[in-house]
Amino acid sequence: MSKVAVVILNYNGEEMLGRFLPSVVGNSLGADIIVADNASTDGSVAFVKENFPSVKIVLLDRNYGFAGGYNRALEKVAADYVLLLNSDVETTPGWLEPLVALLDADSSIVACQPKILDFKRKTHFEYAGAAGGFIDRYGYPYCRGRLFDTVEEDKGQYDVPCDIFWATGAAFLVRAAAYRAAGGFDECFFAHMEEIDLCWRLRSRGYRIVCEPRSVVYHVGGATLSAGNPQKTYLNFRNNLLMLYKNLPSCELGTVMRVRCLLDYVAALKFAVTGDWLHCKAVLKARRDYGRMKKEYSEVRSANLAATVAGDIKERCGFMLLWRYYACGSKRYSQLKK
Repeated sequence: MSKVAVVILNYNGEEMLGRFLPSVVGNSLGADIIVADNASTDGSVAFVKENFPSVKIVLLDRNYGFAGGYNRALEKVAADYVLLLNSDVETTPGWLEPLVALLDADSSIVACQPKILDFKRKTHFEYAGAAGGFIDRYGYPYCRGRLFDTVEEDKGQYDVPCDIFWATGAAFLVRAAAYRAAGGFDECFFAHMEEIDLCWRLRSRGYRIVCEPRSVVYHVGGATLSAGNPQKTYLNFRNNLLMLYKNLPSCELGTVMRVRCLLDYVAALKFAVTGDWLHCKAVLKARRDYGRMKKEYSEVRSANLAATVAGDIKERCGFMLLWRYYACGSKRYSQLKK
């Protein structure tokens, strides 16, 4: 059994595997490289078997999405640490060693991520993860290097390891035992927000999550659903609301969810005013489905709160990011501290 397994979830990604799997194989010596296939209908499985005989393949019987796919794949993986890696990530030489060393050195650290730069613009951070993720009081995620759609140039400003609230699912190293003990990803999410939800559960259980910027990868991003896809808007809004309901302390739940209700309807109105009816409907559908699904999550919420040992998580910030960004003009992470 290898100590580390790099697991790449694939669905009809032959082109991405052809572009990026060589860097993973070449730069990840000593780790098991595994492609977990979500019942692809293209030739990606045959392509891996023919061109990368050292790569192991886990075949799933249907497309379980990001969350369900990884949960099922990791049931078949024997390793102390598992690194969940998107198929559209280019790794760099020595990228894996600093991440593994971080977990080896401190048992309180349960997960970590590298510095994520944009494959299409390598001087800048990438949207999904950048130099480590945080969240505001009302559930809006942001990163060192990215607030909403404002992405910073990487000038070494975040090259210090830092405790974070969430590590991106694009390149996510986690202790396998802790992943399973926390319940893994929420499969009802299907995709989007599942890594933030999992990290919230891990942080609540007293573990630390860290960004290790000595490790660098380049991420294409948007390979599954583009930012302009209404389905992505739907999943982000619905899953974010479910995440808040599952994890918020009881003393905050009512206030936070009332404010979020107002903010979500403002977002839907903004889409409507600009004539973007598909995204407007996506937000409204997300609100409706959240209301329907909330009852199914009451026991999950109780279990999460019962397992909580760290009620005050400092990486979950108490301000409203929307206000800081739009009213105060804070467009960079460093400006939020002022």
